[in-house]
Amino acid sequence: MAAERTAPGAAPSQEHTMYAPTQDTEIDGLVGYIDAQLDALRASLHGLTEEQAHATPCRSALSVGALIKHSIYVMRGATERLTDGPRLVPPTQEGFVEFEDSTRLGQDESAAALLPVFDATREDYLAALRATNPAAPSQEPPAPWAGITEPMPILQRYYLVHQVEELARHAGHAEIIREQIDGVTIPEILMTLSGQGPSAFFSPYEAPAGTITG
Repeated sequence: MAAERTAPGAAPSQEHTMYAPTQDTEIDGLVGYIDAQLDALRASLHGLTEEQAHATPCRSALSVGALIKHSIYVMRGATERLTDGPRLVPPTQEGFVEFEDSTRLGQDESAAALLPVFDATREDYLAALRATNPAAPSQEPPAPWAGITEPMPILQRYYLVHQVEELARHAGHAEIIREQIDGVTIPEILMTLSGQGPSAFFSPYEAPAGTITG
């Protein structure tokens, strides 16, 4: 999980569901917010059965497991881009098929088996983010679906903030689906996993036997 941070002179934070207030550099702040979204995404699987991880209780075809799979796809793509530079050509049909596949978890795919892949991909992704200068010039590839047909000049800051936007959206999706399945919220899972004890405001979550807890 994302490292707990404390501002100079402040008491240690008891909140484990967010990127805590701190005096970070710009890049460390961006990475902190991104890492917090990854914490939330990973926690969304905790305490679910494989059947529940594949469930699509909302009107869309998304499941919690599919969002973990898609987040791996997002992290891999971003790592490649930040390491090798953007590909300044429109997506191919093959690329669209790969994207669509990343949003579906097949019945022959294990949600639990995605967690070690998620963790390894996350490590490489965060390293690539930390090595990025937000003020460096770059280019954004064409996005025909948004009416953008040519590469556009940007600063890397634009792309880094987009990573916060993208993963926060998926973490929110995962929480909504999780609450539809069993009513458990991501903050209570995160606080439980961080070791926070019971209080007047919080009761630790106990994952049922035989569920995903990796």
